[in-house]
Amino acid sequence: MALNKARLDRFLAQYCQVSRKNVRLMLAQNRVLLNGVIAHDIDVIIDTFSHVTLDGKVIQENSAYYIMLNKPIGVVSATRDTKHKTVLDLLEYPFKNELHIVGRLDLNTSGLVLMTNDSRWSERLTLPMKKVTKRYIVTLQNKLSEEYVTAFAEGMYFAFENITTKPATLIILSDYQAQVELVEGRYHQIKRMFGRFRNPVMALHRFSIGNLQLDSQLPSGLSRTLTPLEVNNIDK
Repeated sequence: MALNKARLDRFLAQYCQVSRKNVRLMLAQNRVLLNGVIAHDIDVIIDTFSHVTLDGKVIQENSAYYIMLNKPIGVVSATRDTKHKTVLDLLEYPFKNELHIVGRLDLNTSGLVLMTNDSRWSERLTLPMKKVTKRYIVTLQNKLSEEYVTAFAEGMYFAFENITTKPATLIILSDYQAQVELVEGRYHQIKRMFGRFRNPVMALHRFSIGNLQLDSQLPSGLSRTLTPLEVNNIDK
């Protein structure tokens, strides 16, 4: 039985097809364990990943999965595609079809892609008000100048959408390479911002989302699960 969020008594009443009065009796008799602890509070809120047992029988046991992928160029950030290999095609986990993508990368952009089955976690990273920073290394065709730094910090107006981009940080690393930090992810945003200078992007690589950096030991095309510390601290 899957749910997003519900009170424990409502969940048990629906699962057991009994009244909430009977659920209160179950709790009083110490028959229910919530995440390994005897449950007494009928008002406690549980969710999809809460572990619930009744009389020693598991009645909900769903695992949350968090995956880091080093996406190569030429792979699409999609669960299926008729023309290109997808990020899911690169995974070998038995649960991979349960996952959704947290922040897509373009076909010709490489680097950090996150996947999970935990919608609450992905919302923490993608909702605009959260302002989670994404960091990229950009290689340009033409030389950079301090003018770029100012323009990115001020934001740029795009008439087609009638929006002004939020202030972005540009750090010049060399004549042709920069680090860009964004708190939003509009369509082809980085390429379009450099396009204002008629400076084509030759390579784009995302190496960080929030406090999580792409594992330097993770080869292109491979993935690994995140540690609990990485999951919890990514946006702190």
